[in-house]
Amino acid sequence: MRRDYRRYALRRGGQAVVVVLLAYVFTFVVISVLPGDPVTTTLRNPENGFTEEQIAEIVAYYGLDRPIPVQLWESLSRFLMGDLGLSLRSSLPVSQMIAEVLPSTLALAGTALVVALVLAFGIALGVHTLPAPFGPALRAFPSLFLSVPNFLIGLLLIQLFAFQLGLFRVIDSESASATLFAAITLGIPVSAQIAEVLIANLDHEARQDYAGVARSRGLGRIRLLAVHLLKPAALPVVTVLALTVGELLGGAVITEAVFTRTGVGSLVERAVTSQDLPVLQAVVALAAVVFVIVNLVADLVYPLLDPRVQVGARPDAGVPAR
Repeated sequence: MRRDYRRYALRRGGQAVVVVLLAYVFTFVVISVLPGDPVTTTLRNPENGFTEEQIAEIVAYYGLDRPIPVQLWESLSRFLMGDLGLSLRSSLPVSQMIAEVLPSTLALAGTALVVALVLAFGIALGVHTLPAPFGPALRAFPSLFLSVPNFLIGLLLIQLFAFQLGLFRVIDSESASATLFAAITLGIPVSAQIAEVLIANLDHEARQDYAGVARSRGLGRIRLLAVHLLKPAALPVVTVLALTVGELLGGAVITEAVFTRTGVGSLVERAVTSQDLPVLQAVVALAAVVFVIVNLVADLVYPLLDPRVQVGARPDAGVPAR
């Protein structure tokens, strides 16, 4: 098992590296085939104040006077060395610009993930423990959460808790209270997917023979849920959590705009407005790295949590392989 798991981990790690590199190459190619020459347009924009000497240095740095394959190779080589290039707008290192705003986005996304987990588990447990009509009514909450855009949730929270109740100030968007309500805005739609999976798996486990035996022995509903049903039903949530990272990153852009937070979302907005392509490419690459790493961790952790999952098993062995 240990040797099979090591081989499995190496294979998954190699696949993750390939996915990140392909994402970077795809982004570079898409930017390169865009109509026009946005890089040169940005550099020669009088508002940016670049001299001809500075423009020549930037063109030489990015190899813009060379063929596209050569530009790709040089850009990919810098990326592998941790060099994300220079901003065409501010001439600052892109890595420095991302490092300044990334903590705010990570705080928002991390808090939103906690909020989503609390809401999802609360809804799922309420469905299976509360009597009618409360329990059945909770089944509609995930669909309701998915149908309401998160920017609308954010505007409602700002109107109610900031303007009417005064629990946080919009102008102090980086405060703990403002971060919490921004995280609630981002976490509500994410919790819907987790709750749906958890409810469906709890329903499945509740129909199993071992659950019927436990009930016949007089085990109460809450104790049956906590002792026997929750752990096997919660295992698929690991996979769902990995998939929700993309939604957290994408939703953070909108949520930061609604709550006027300074994060990766605002950096992307400025980069799109000014056609700062190195910043855009670096942010896409960073998002790909985060998404791939989280999914890789989920793939590596799942076999350890669920002994039924066999890694490295032969297809004809009758055992599901990952």
